[in-house]
Amino acid sequence: MAVKKSELYSTLWKCCDELRGGMDASQYKDYVLVILFVKYISDKSRSDAAFDIEIPDGCYFEDFVALKGNPNIGEEINKKMQKLAEANQLEGVFVADFDDEAKLGKGKDKVETLSKLIAVFQNENLDFSKNRAADDDLIGDAYEYLMKNFATESGKSKGQFYTPAEVSRVMAKVIGLSNAKNGKRTTIYDPTCGSGSLLLRAMCETPEGATVYGQEKDNATVGLAKMNMILHNEIYADIKQGDTINDPQFKDDDQLKTFDYIVANPPFSTKSWLKSAKAEDEYHRWGEGIKIGIPPEKNGDYAFLLHIVRSLKQTGCAACILPHGVLFRGNAEAQIRKYLVAEKRYIKGIIGLPANLFFGTGIPACIIIIEKSEAAGRKGVFMIDAKSGYIKDGAKNRLREQDIRRIVDVWQSQRDVPHYARFVPMEEIERNDYNLNIPRYVSAPDTEILQDIDAHLYGGLPKHDIDQLATYWDVCPSLRSDLFSEHPSREGYYSLNCEQDAIRDTVSANADFQKQSEVFKHSFADWCDKHRGELNSLVQGFAPKTLIEQLGNSLLEIFSADRSLVDAYDVY
Repeated sequence: MAVKKSELYSTLWKCCDELRGGMDASQYKDYVLVILFVKYISDKSRSDAAFDIEIPDGCYFEDFVALKGNPNIGEEINKKMQKLAEANQLEGVFVADFDDEAKLGKGKDKVETLSKLIAVFQNENLDFSKNRAADDDLIGDAYEYLMKNFATESGKSKGQFYTPAEVSRVMAKVIGLSNAKNGKRTTIYDPTCGSGSLLLRAMCETPEGATVYGQEKDNATVGLAKMNMILHNEIYADIKQGDTINDPQFKDDDQLKTFDYIVANPPFSTKSWLKSAKAEDEYHRWGEGIKIGIPPEKNGDYAFLLHIVRSLKQTGCAACILPHGVLFRGNAEAQIRKYLVAEKRYIKGIIGLPANLFFGTGIPACIIIIEKSEAAGRKGVFMIDAKSGYIKDGAKNRLREQDIRRIVDVWQSQRDVPHYARFVPMEEIERNDYNLNIPRYVSAPDTEILQDIDAHLYGGLPKHDIDQLATYWDVCPSLRSDLFSEHPSREGYYSLNCEQDAIRDTVSANADFQKQSEVFKHSFADWCDKHRGELNSLVQGFAPKTLIEQLGNSLLEIFSADRSLVDAYDVY
């Protein structure tokens, strides 16, 4: 029987309770995730002959269980983790010190804490060898569930290792990873990979897999990323530690290695980023050689973006999350923006996101899409203003499924949508001095409620107010005349044809509205009939994620085709 995610998640979170108090979330995540890693590879090695992780004698999870109550439990766990690291070239990955008295307590306190931590993972619901769902990345999802919660608990300064899955999915889709057809020859790179979640979401979007590369400055977070890759069966992912701007690790000879696809969520507005890097950059990311100035030393946003541009193949595509300030800040950044937009024409599009999506900051951000292959003939920049599409989720905001799908559909079709998306010609951008602030080009809907003083004093409904409901009148033309008639003595004003408490009944009785209701009912009934047999014939081993996606797509297709008051994306 497959492990249920809800049971797994609740069990995993219990173990965190054993460590709270002595350290903050940014530290105790290292202990929890290491034991999760050991439990997973132990179960996996016994159920999957192809699993390519070597577990030395004495380093299986059962050997950790045998240490419960041992006065030297911390020291012995450290020894086992060292053996695992040496056997699999994972030196430096396991940064947690299980013998640290400052964090885990002294004597009996430490023994009790570590014994309880191991005991939590003895739960029979955590037998990972029983997970049989073909496309259900159970352990990887559990790992990201923990990291999301750690990011939430860590607060503003410690959540940088995690990119929300919904944003990662948008990025992976808009750069066209679903069209990658070269299998492992396809390369994906994240220059600031954190825990690797963004890289893995990108990887999942490819139909035939890819080879992934990542660099991360923080050594502890590099360990998270490497474990995350193994837990997702990406054993051969190449994750390196180092400062991406000042000490890039991926090079061909003396220049930066280039990749097919790049995804990145670099730290926002990094100060003092310029260290060993020079004004005349040896990797030609900036400098007189390419006629572009160095980014501001007190703000590293464009340093990361220029690194991405230089690391991208001429046929490649990249998506990078940056704060909105990169779209309009002046001085050196304005010159770099002009270089990218007008001279090179690398920027294909910009997607404005809701505020408060990311751990570590509440400011709104955007996704900048870089595409080199069609740059020479590019006539403008496609902009999407998606700031209003989200749901509150605790202290943060989160993109919903309909928000993700709307963004991706509009991006792929490159169609103008009033108050949401627009292709902005290069000439218009030039007139605005290459300021790319989205509200300059995509107008927000008019939400101001205009007050007609004359109507308040003398009665009647202003024609302007009724005209604002044009969406309803377009779909139900006769409803307007059923509800309103021109005022007998006041031009430009209307009277209500029924009592206020009868408005609902009048709408329900309208012929066009009834027709719309029938269309909706028939569309949904047809959809149910079409898929009922398929759902009733499901057998063990089916792919639930694939099925849900197919059902959602068919619903969206039906309700997008209908001329209806129902928002097809809300149905989806």
